[in-house]
Amino acid sequence: MKKLLAPLLVLACATGYFFVQAADSAAKPLRVLIVAGGCCHEYDKQHMALKEGIESRLNAVVDVAYNPDKTTKATFEIYQSKDWAKDFDVIVHDECSADVTDPAYVANILNAHKAGVPAINLHCAMHSYRWGNYREAVAVGADNAGWYEMIGLQSTGHGPQEPIDISFTDASHPITQGLENWTTIKEELYNNIQILGGKPLASGRQMAMPKTKKGEPKDPNAKPVEANAVVAWTNEYGPNKTRIFSTTIGHNTATVQDERYQKLITRAILWTTGKLGADGKAAQGYAK
Repeated sequence: MKKLLAPLLVLACATGYFFVQAADSAAKPLRVLIVAGGCCHEYDKQHMALKEGIESRLNAVVDVAYNPDKTTKATFEIYQSKDWAKDFDVIVHDECSADVTDPAYVANILNAHKAGVPAINLHCAMHSYRWGNYREAVAVGADNAGWYEMIGLQSTGHGPQEPIDISFTDASHPITQGLENWTTIKEELYNNIQILGGKPLASGRQMAMPKTKKGEPKDPNAKPVEANAVVAWTNEYGPNKTRIFSTTIGHNTATVQDERYQKLITRAILWTTGKLGADGKAAQGYAK
């Protein structure tokens, strides 16, 4: 009986392993679109770092809509179609298009997210598609509030490039579970004008010398000034409560390549697409 039982156990284990493998292989890859380009950043390198990082960590296929235009007026051909997002499970907005101010163009982008397509917003995406008196707090429902309402927070500027101490203020959220606080290399800390429904996940603390006016000598007795801001958050947007994740971190390519940054972004992709459980674990077949 013992001689018969051993082979059966081996067979059972092998069969179980086969079914687990089959289930994993049957998981449909996530379709991710990265939209990258515009002013002030190494988007030619960063979109590749994001694509490679996502595909190496997740069961995902990443497409890229990259525009080499390095101005604040960079636009993207894919946004011209009304159903531009129909083939994708999540959109990564990594554009820097501060002076693209056509309300119809922006509305077409937002309509996809209102309809239920999740979004990941990175760094300068927070400073894109703005017009009017955007340096003041916009009114909910105003003509120039749409992009900020999707993001869930309004930011209008940043300080100097200095290291940022990142603290995960909501360590219980599925995205942040298990992530450790860290200090970036020199990065830009974006300000917070107002929160428009966003739920903070992480805050940033930066120490920087006070600015001096052009032509004036630096004060030899000046001391660093502390600045604090929310640097990562979630939002629910539109009638479908579409899941949105945003982080203002990611100016420099070395930061985008950082394992800690990549882990944050990939976990956010899983959460926005419903592939991350309340326990912070990826759905079967989606994490590599």
